[in-house]
Amino acid sequence: MHKNEIIRKHIKFYGRVQGVGFRYSACYGAMTIGVTGWVRNEWDGSVEMEVQGTEAQIQKLLSTLYQRPFISIEKIEEEIIPLVKSEHKFKERW
Repeated sequence: MHKNEIIRKHIKFYGRVQGVGFRYSACYGAMTIGVTGWVRNEWDGSVEMEVQGTEAQIQKLLSTLYQRPFISIEKIEEEIIPLVKSEHKFKERW
């Protein structure tokens, strides 16, 4: 993997991640950093995200989320998945 290679990750966050501004923070951070994808709450209390950008951009977004007040990420699961070439923004899904 090259430094500026665009990748896509599916990430699931566990902990105190619902009702604490997680999705808003993810959308705002993604817009600021310049990544695309989506974020949504899951029925089990977790938050699911797909994010597309360079590894450095994705890590910057994750770092931003870890630093937000009220959010407490206890565990994440992540995997690299195929790119979505037609995607142009980051949004909240329901």
